[in-house]
Amino acid sequence: MSRILTEELVFLNSQVKTKEEAIQAAGELLVAGGRVEAPYVMGMLAREQTMSTMIGNGVAIPHGQHPDLKYIKETGISVLQIPEGVLWDEGELVYLVIGIAATMEEHIGILQNLANVVDEIEQVEFLSKTNKKSDIINALDA
Repeated sequence: MSRILTEELVFLNSQVKTKEEAIQAAGELLVAGGRVEAPYVMGMLAREQTMSTMIGNGVAIPHGQHPDLKYIKETGISVLQIPEGVLWDEGELVYLVIGIAATMEEHIGILQNLANVVDEIEQVEFLSKTNKKSDIINALDA
C-alpha cells in the first residue's frame, strides 16, 4: 500500500480566492495523484453545500459523500496550503485544506490522526507557512 500523503498530493502557496476553488484544487490533486476518479471532486463540492467541512484552527477537510465512495481508487489525502487564507464560513479563514478520499473503515483513523495534528494552533500556523512539502507530509502522514 502506498503512503496516504506524498509530495504530488501537496500544493504549497495556493492563491485560491473561494472555498469552492480550494475544494476543487484539493480534489484535483487527488485525481492527479491517482487516488480518485474525477466525479469524486463533484461529490466533495456537493458535500460542502450540505455541511461545512471546516474543523477549526484554520483547517477544512473536504471529502465526498457516501455515493462517491465508488470513485475512490486508493485511500489518500491531499493538502492545499493557503498562506493568506481563504474565507470558508462567515468570518472564518482556512489556511490548510485537507482533501480526504478514504473508505468508511479508513476514514475514522485518518480523521483521528488529523484531529491530533490540527488541534494545536501552532502546528497549523507552521504548516500553513512552511515552504517544504516534507514538513506537511511528516506531520500528517503518521
